[in-house]
Amino acid sequence: GSPEEAELSITLTLRMLMHGKEIGSIIGKKGETVKRIREQSSARITISEGCCPERITTITGSTDAVFRAVSMIAFKLEEDLGPGSDGPAAGRSPVTLRLVIPASQCGSLIGKAGAKIREIRESTGAQVQVAGDLLPNSTERAVTVSGVPDTIIQCVRQICAVILESPPKGATIPYHPGLSLGTFLLSANQGFSMQGQYSGVCPAEMTKLQQLSGHTLPFASLGHAPSMVPGLDASSQSSSQEFLVPNDLIGCIIGRHGSKISEIRQMSGAHIKIGNQTEGSGERHITITGSPVSITLAQYLITA
Repeated sequence: GSPEEAELSITLTLRMLMHGKEIGSIIGKKGETVKRIREQSSARITISEGCCPERITTITGSTDAVFRAVSMIAFKLEEDLGPGSDGPAAGRSPVTLRLVIPASQCGSLIGKAGAKIREIRESTGAQVQVAGDLLPNSTERAVTVSGVPDTIIQCVRQICAVILESPPKGATIPYHPGLSLGTFLLSANQGFSMQGQYSGVCPAEMTKLQQLSGHTLPFASLGHAPSMVPGLDASSQSSSQEFLVPNDLIGCIIGRHGSKISEIRQMSGAHIKIGNQTEGSGERHITITGSPVSITLAQYLITA
């Protein structure tokens, strides 16, 4: 049919970061609210498990179903968390949604010299802010949208249109709230705990890392891990690894204005040096220095 009908048949996944009260509002008593939103929107809605202050709400379905679900969520948040019966409100209270979007798509959302995000703000009347930093242990950023429900819905529609036109580049490591506990790795019969940026790497990612690196890293998540286990500290053993990358792929690794390589350094904690191009050679040397875990993670992020 028409382009509009084709657009509405595309499957879209939207992730939103929500706090305790917001989650309570969306779930409702005995889960009645989320059940109603699922039925009326035809979207699949899942809320991440855990007792941490933040949870991820994932909405999947046709673009039309996703927008219906977002609309119902926005109006529900206004109804439950707005000024309500606590006294006369001076106009409607703004609602805030925090979208979680791969960092590689945020450039398209901001646009050249901020033109795209300015256009979205002006045409919808909503406030839109793209976080400068990555969400912990991930390659995603938070995009905060504020306004009355009607303006938020129009804004989310426009953001989704940009996302659908600009697929994420490379591997996306999704944000998982609350993964701040140490993760315990065993390698060569020595134990060490990964803290900080490493602690959010999930078992599936670690399996992928060990396949790519050839290292065996049996994975076990502990409820509480000591900051260091006798034997080996994650940051105590530093080594270097060198490998060659074809010249035509270097641009993808460096990214626009060095954004990609900066993210890889930040995610892995490794020092990464890209050698100068030598005449007649079709390849460039990349040297990665750091702990075994940070080198493995950097290699994975570069080759993903």
